[in-house]
Amino acid sequence: MLSLLVVTALASLAATSPVLPNQTWPPSFCNKLECPKYTMVKSTADYEERTYDAAKWTSTMVSGTDLDKASSTGFRRLFNYISGENKEKVKVNMTAPVLTKVEPGQGPDRETNFTVSFFVPFADQANPPEPTDPTVFTNPLAQMTAFVRHFGGYASDRDWTKNAEALEKSLDAAKESYHKDVYYTAGYDSPFQPLHRHNEVWFIKSD
Repeated sequence: MLSLLVVTALASLAATSPVLPNQTWPPSFCNKLECPKYTMVKSTADYEERTYDAAKWTSTMVSGTDLDKASSTGFRRLFNYISGENKEKVKVNMTAPVLTKVEPGQGPDRETNFTVSFFVPFADQANPPEPTDPTVFTNPLAQMTAFVRHFGGYASDRDWTKNAEALEKSLDAAKESYHKDVYYTAGYDSPFQPLHRHNEVWFIKSD
């Protein structure tokens, strides 16, 4: 059922390629969906540095130990919201990516907090429809600079973790300053797109 929702929501329309400073907007990996605007600061062999504009997202929080299960739960809540489960009872366009903030837990249970988010379309940024589900909320994110590593294929929990660890290693080697206690996953594709898949992990630059 979730796969059907995802494929309906995310039209897989373009091949993946890295964004270059002179590339026109939007990047091809957004698959012709609206996605948050950013400025490329630099691109290395291992990662990109991007400064994202301040923007509103629609978010929901899920606690647990499994990223895939948490993402599925969060996706369903947010898909219901854009399908009309809001006070205005309006449909909201699907956007990319599905962004998940991963805050690893502390203590014996080590439950992780996952914040799953959809980017609010540009036309709705000033006044997004108000959710009716109390677990869904409008989430304004300030301008931020992200270090981004991208990879292909169908991403498992282990793939996300492995790529986050690889990005961490690259950033430490480059002596970059970043928030190490939280990272983000960004998925751009329908599960029914077998080729040219584009996945990203982000760490946020610190001052």
